[in-house]
Amino acid sequence: MLNIKIICIGKVKEKSMQDLINEYCKRLSKYCKLDIIELNDEKLTNCSSEAIEENIKEIESDRIIEKINKIGKSYIIALDLNGKEYNSIELSNRLQEISTYKCSHITFLIGGSLGMTQELLKFCDETICFSKLTFPHQLIRVFLLEQIFRAFKIQNSETYHH
Repeated sequence: MLNIKIICIGKVKEKSMQDLINEYCKRLSKYCKLDIIELNDEKLTNCSSEAIEENIKEIESDRIIEKINKIGKSYIIALDLNGKEYNSIELSNRLQEISTYKCSHITFLIGGSLGMTQELLKFCDETICFSKLTFPHQLIRVFLLEQIFRAFKIQNSETYHH
């Protein structure tokens, strides 16, 4: 069975968003072993400078790297605005290709509101982009879970994707 980890900065605070996440986790349990790892985010202030923001990005990225180093061998995919864009069928095919030919452990990364450092992005096997639009990080987590679920439905020729 495929092992999927999602390492993300920040916690989901809204109950409705957490309910959606829990629903997709339940649906995905049929297809994979899923683990969502939430790491603490750094607080932004209204008077943050570019240097302070860069420091926050480094601290959060270092937390992710530290966690990656502890989980062992995994194919690392970061969600990043400069990553490759896939449609749902392409993403499904890509995840199947990775799990068949590369690694049975896939780790997705969702950085903080300021993004991830270049050092962290170089650490990744690939980067993907869901959209050039800006979304709240909690919503991206739901989007990712839904697309992973859709990918399994496509791979298994089950009704869901039309």
